[in-house]
Amino acid sequence: MRTVGIHTLGCKVNTYESEYVVNELKKAGYEIKDFDDICDVYIINTCTVTNNSDSKSKKMIRQAIHKNPNACIVAMGCFIAANPDYQEDGLDILIGNKDKARIVEILEEYFKKKQIMNLQYKGRLKEFEDMYITDFPGRTRAFVKIQDGCDNFCSYCIIPFVRGKCRSKEEEKVIEEIKDLVKNGYKEVVLTGIHTGSYGNDLETSFADLLKKLVEIKGLERLRISSIEATELNEDVLEVLRNSNVLVNHLHIPIQAGSNEILKAMNRKYDLDDFKNKIKEIQSIRKDIAISTDVIVGFPGETEELFQETINTCREIGFSKLHVFPYSERKGTASSRMENKIDNHEKKERAKRLIEVSKELETNYMKKFVGEEVEVLIEEEKDGYSYGHTGNYLYVKIKGSYPHNELIKVKIKEVKYPYCMA
Repeated sequence: MRTVGIHTLGCKVNTYESEYVVNELKKAGYEIKDFDDICDVYIINTCTVTNNSDSKSKKMIRQAIHKNPNACIVAMGCFIAANPDYQEDGLDILIGNKDKARIVEILEEYFKKKQIMNLQYKGRLKEFEDMYITDFPGRTRAFVKIQDGCDNFCSYCIIPFVRGKCRSKEEEKVIEEIKDLVKNGYKEVVLTGIHTGSYGNDLETSFADLLKKLVEIKGLERLRISSIEATELNEDVLEVLRNSNVLVNHLHIPIQAGSNEILKAMNRKYDLDDFKNKIKEIQSIRKDIAISTDVIVGFPGETEELFQETINTCREIGFSKLHVFPYSERKGTASSRMENKIDNHEKKERAKRLIEVSKELETNYMKKFVGEEVEVLIEEEKDGYSYGHTGNYLYVKIKGSYPHNELIKVKIKEVKYPYCMA
């Protein structure tokens, strides 16, 4: 029996795809071990969203090679798709964002021929690669990949080039996968994709139509959207938010910048008035909904004044959390050709300042729930405390031991960042 260690970088889509790969390998008789163990096969599911992601991807590939020079080393995913000519002595199999589902077949072919395999795809991917998962060992929330690819072409982003065109999983397959996950005990399911809200654009359906069917699945307690653009939160989607408590009280809506000048340079599809009005509309439906966001700092041309505008915008909107990213130049994108680049030291300083704003906003949001009863999905227990998240993503620390994967009601007593204490 051959042993396999797998390491995943990047987004929830990668997490889902890696889990599928693990399941397929297990079915084929491979033994899954920890990535730090000595294995016969190492698989690195890479990311390329930032320069840091590239560095981590290369680092993990090299680590695997050094761990066992005789092992079969597989690198797959976005970094490989973005760098089709990448070479590393000891790297045996390169797979872009097509053919991950064929991992068992590919490995068997490699072991027969013992030749380097570089499986790349020229042009933008156009077909959805079907995967189906019914179990996520060790996790209380399950991911379902419903969509792949992006057609937005934001000026800073390489992902439309490495993930291909927007394409969707067939509606019935999504429904059946979630029904199976619920049967296997999962109370919360996260819908994930590269551009999740575009679901159905290539099928005779829409994201809202899918949501309406999913919230009716018997036994599904929580349905979460991993991320959605403000432009895709149309009236039909908001109608589901209005009418179903299965859709959790949390949305992750990337803003990326808090100034119109930078938004335009980023080729985002809205201005600040559009974005703020959409948030107000959502808050009119659900008063205390958590709205988290992504922000890029140090984009070319971002002056100190424009950065301050972003800080002011984030405070004005009152996000529940900011995911802060220093701008990372990606070769081949429009922004890589822009002038007025910001030096790395300044980008890091701005990121640090915005992370402090995030902590302030998070704490303010958490304090709203002191004295309130909330429902927590228990994720882990240690040192006499249980930990879990509410539907609106409060991280709750509870005195006592409670069963894993159970929903329990508790009262929030105080805030000790990053926890709400119960």
